[in-house]
Amino acid sequence: MKKLVAICLTMIIIGVLLIGVADLPAFGEEKALFQNEVAKKYIQDGEAETGALNIVTGIILDYRAFDTFVEATVLFTGAICVMLILKKE
Repeated sequence: MKKLVAICLTMIIIGVLLIGVADLPAFGEEKALFQNEVAKKYIQDGEAETGALNIVTGIILDYRAFDTFVEATVLFTGAICVMLILKKE
């Protein structure tokens, strides 16, 4: 029964992810994410606003700190769940 539930949840998650990916613009299209005005702002004003010489460090630790924290929490929670599932009863 547990395996059936795990398989169903996995299939639901895969379906949701595929629906999300299907909505992305094609590579090179004008609406592509790399042509976003936010990216231009990060590149132009990043060093002055954050004080970080490395643009990636400035974006991750200053502009998107809360988002990065949530991503780390999700990864940690996923690792704990996998350990609990694989634990012998």
